[in-house]
Amino acid sequence: MTSPVGRERRLTEAFVTLADSLVADFDVVDLLDDLTRYCVDLLDAAEAGLLLADAEGTLRIVAASTEATRVLELFQIQNEEGPCADCFRQGTAVVVADVRQARQQWPRFGNLVEDAGFLSVHALPMRLRDDVIGTLNLFRHRSGQLTDADVALGQALADVATISILQNRAIASGELLAEQLQSALESRIVVEQAKGALAERAHTDVKDAFDRLRTFARNNNQRLADVCRAVIEGDVDPALLEGRSTT
Repeated sequence: MTSPVGRERRLTEAFVTLADSLVADFDVVDLLDDLTRYCVDLLDAAEAGLLLADAEGTLRIVAASTEATRVLELFQIQNEEGPCADCFRQGTAVVVADVRQARQQWPRFGNLVEDAGFLSVHALPMRLRDDVIGTLNLFRHRSGQLTDADVALGQALADVATISILQNRAIASGELLAEQLQSALESRIVVEQAKGALAERAHTDVKDAFDRLRTFARNNNQRLADVCRAVIEGDVDPALLEGRSTT
């Protein structure tokens, strides 16, 4: 977590960013990546991940603050085991104050989380009334629960992001909503492929590759997914390979 003054600035920035998405076209994948980072900065959480449901109601990974978190989220999806999967099915928050005490309920997940260095997990629903579209998941290195204030803030961030997704170009058509969610999930696949491709070409790791892609997209006022598609197709700007800013 940041200092009190820095936290206040970051909190303002978070809600301004999320609120901006309510009145303007926005990049869903980029917004949700921002959301995981805001959670790590503002809450007593070490890492954060975000899952969204596709048109068939199957959870997919859309954002994660680290690759380790992505692996944990992927495990839950593939095995339908863990607090995040339960949170989505129930539509309510699921708190695991000590994963060591939850092995009977989630035996494989409990071991995996502890091996990754986490001892507690909070899964918060992304929902608006009866619509549950995913979960925001917070991982901590120590056991215990988040404070009520942190839980409330985490849920508020998830709620605003949910409203942004649900209302964006989908006010009059449920079909359009499903199409947008599917598009976001497909864009995430493109991002993951581009991270790997750029990491190999630039001889760097996937985290640095993603940072380069995101910075390049923002500096050039392009959508992250469009930049990633160009990388996959072999059209790589030298600035990406060299890790240079384009501004």
